[in-house]
Amino acid sequence: MPLGLTIQTPSWQRATTGDASESALLKFIEQSYSSVAEMREKNPKVAEIPFNSTNKYQMSIHLREDSSQTHVLMMKGAPERILEFCSTFLLNGQEYPMNDEMKEAFQKAYLELGGLGERVLGFCFLNLPSSFSKGFPFNTDEINFPMDNLCFVGLISMIDPPRAAVTDAVRKCRSAGIKVIMVTGDHPITAKAIAKSVGIISEGTEMAEEVAARLKIPISKVDASAAKAIVVHGTELKDLQSKQLDQILQNHTEIVFARTSPQQKLIIVEGCQRLGAIVAVTGDGVNDSPALKKADIGIAMGISGSDVSKQAADMILLDDNFASIVTGVEEGRLIFDNLKKSIMYTLTSNIPEITPFLMFIILGIPLPLGTITILCIDLGTDMVPAISLAYESAESDIMKRLPRNPKTDNLVNHRLIGMAYGQIGMIQALAGFFTYFVILAENGFRPVDLLGIRLHWEDKYLNDLEDSYGQQWTYEQRKVVEFTCQTAFFVTIVVVQWADLIISKTRRSSAFQQGMRNKVLIFGILEETLLAAFLSYTPGMDVALRMYPLKITWWLCAIPYSILIFIYDEIRKLLIRQHPGVHTGLFSSTGWVERETYY
Repeated sequence: MPLGLTIQTPSWQRATTGDASESALLKFIEQSYSSVAEMREKNPKVAEIPFNSTNKYQMSIHLREDSSQTHVLMMKGAPERILEFCSTFLLNGQEYPMNDEMKEAFQKAYLELGGLGERVLGFCFLNLPSSFSKGFPFNTDEINFPMDNLCFVGLISMIDPPRAAVTDAVRKCRSAGIKVIMVTGDHPITAKAIAKSVGIISEGTEMAEEVAARLKIPISKVDASAAKAIVVHGTELKDLQSKQLDQILQNHTEIVFARTSPQQKLIIVEGCQRLGAIVAVTGDGVNDSPALKKADIGIAMGISGSDVSKQAADMILLDDNFASIVTGVEEGRLIFDNLKKSIMYTLTSNIPEITPFLMFIILGIPLPLGTITILCIDLGTDMVPAISLAYESAESDIMKRLPRNPKTDNLVNHRLIGMAYGQIGMIQALAGFFTYFVILAENGFRPVDLLGIRLHWEDKYLNDLEDSYGQQWTYEQRKVVEFTCQTAFFVTIVVVQWADLIISKTRRSSAFQQGMRNKVLIFGILEETLLAAFLSYTPGMDVALRMYPLKITWWLCAIPYSILIFIYDEIRKLLIRQHPGVHTGLFSSTGWVERETYY
């Protein structure tokens, strides 16, 4: 018993374990009538048929507490199923033959209670004749006792209100392009009411069964344009062919399957997968395990779930809360987003790192960037900023995007490569060469005169190489200028990577909308800047790493390119937001900018 609860605590406040419906019945009896423990002691159970989704009832046989030593058969379950066993009904302690008036009252009460979203159970009993006295060997496998002509007692309704967060979670799923399909064993009226209360079926939506009844056509032939919501009964589902089920799943956006069996749940999962959907299934019972196993993601309930369902599932929901699934989807999208952003940031600097070697070979110019400075970028200045993107918060539209296509939208795709190498990387390379040519020009070498100079520049025995103004340079003097240029090229990459890091914070939203709340990212910018300054200005670095001090003006050469990168990407994202593309059913069209650059 939980701490703070005693035997004097009211029964309805005591903690229970097991099925929610059974717990509700237990507390109802305890509160309204007498002690359940005493009733069980006076009327011991001698046989039982447990509830299952096929029978839709639970039956038990008890020894009567009077001196007759006979037995009473009691049954509870789905009301319509219970009524099938009954030929009489109990009213004011007297049994009366079942008649049309009683059946009409039953249907009215059943629909009224179910329409409130309440779970309704029917109850009946049968006093077994004296031939079934104490000690009779009841066999529940091969029934050797009567199970017909029972007496209908009444209905009990109970409500298991959805958690407050479920409605918001369903709304988030819908905005994220995730179709929520309700599959339940409840009566269609109850299922429809619950679905409306949590937003699975929109208020005011005309139902497909209403259209089918009005037009006198099968429910599977109702067009989605006439009714986007549909409630399919298990008996109707049993008669549907695969094509008809596919039409329902494809055409209707708000779907509820009621009075279904575990086998039918598996059929629904297979139907969704036939249409190419990634299917996640929740379940808690043993009978749910086939559907959990078949689904792409099986989610078992951690509190109420059976051990079999937990073993069949891919994921266990510790709090049994549907809203936690949506939170998991959001976290998964955030992780995927941040991985893309980190890869984008890291790959971009590859272009300004490799183009100096290409120009060194093709144009024959002095080497603009050395191997040591490349290592300083990859293993030094880029490490912390790339890691910092893992701490970036979610963009405001993360749960408004359609699910990605796992076959085409990979972690690294052609759009990401195009952005990193073909666009942002090229601007960074231009920034590096601009700084490189500025420094050489300040030292007397105009860009046009550098073409093809490599062989003479690298000649150790040539100590009178003339620049554009006739000044002569020794080999050692040339090397000092070359290493200074390489240091400046390195610093330029660091400066343009500031902008690259900031634009990598978002894939669609503006950096102004996202803000600069990522403290790790701010630290990353400071870290790479201070490290670049340390490598440039620390005494002895000219000997250790061939890196030389730079003029402040040489740092400023990259600033316009850094601003250009930021403005260029902001315009690109603005065009994506203004022309987001159209998605209708299975077809989608996107704007050219989004189609070609949204990585």
